[in-house]
Amino acid sequence: MSDELREFLARARGTAATARVLPLDELYSQRGTEGVAEPWGLAALRGRLVELSGHGARATLTEAMGLILEAQLAGEPAVWIQSPAHGGFYPPDVAELGVDLAALVVVRVPNAAASARAAERLLRSGAFGLVVIDLGLGGEADLSMAQQGRLVTLAQAHDAAVVCLTEKSAETTSLGSLVSLRAEAVRTGQGEQQQIEVRALKDKRRGPGWSRTTKVRGPAGM
Repeated sequence: MSDELREFLARARGTAATARVLPLDELYSQRGTEGVAEPWGLAALRGRLVELSGHGARATLTEAMGLILEAQLAGEPAVWIQSPAHGGFYPPDVAELGVDLAALVVVRVPNAAASARAAERLLRSGAFGLVVIDLGLGGEADLSMAQQGRLVTLAQAHDAAVVCLTEKSAETTSLGSLVSLRAEAVRTGQGEQQQIEVRALKDKRRGPGWSRTTKVRGPAGM
């Protein structure tokens, strides 16, 4: 491991000590109930291949950034993998949510296959607790079963969460049978009264049908 990577990871793990906690309280004011295991969140997604989808909305981006922020506050380095064709995110909006951009690895790749290869290499390092792969915001998403199998194996081996973002309706099939949890993110309300509902379409651990609604304070671009 290079000295630069060691320095970066040390900075990423130190985010919890310096992060602004208030945005997290506002963004996810309803997340977490004492004594109740949450179906959604970093702890619930560890060791799993997850698909988070949405259709014609940016709720998936906001929800995924909530996971990034949660990881950073827990001192877990996170990485975002995206293709230029999928647009990605707007950094000022992400910073407003409280995410430490200096502690977030962003990897740009040409296509879905390259996304999977990059995710595999990063997971093998054992340095990242959360890997987000932007597969389909504005494009077609596809991962082979072999790629999915390797991602699942690596997620379990390193206790990491792998979250794939796709743009599709709830009726569209998931990426594949190896996806442990597929959820849909839907934004409702306007202005300061916005909410994001995460609906489980497939969950191998709990079963489908549960939903998780959180109040959000989303910037205009998110």
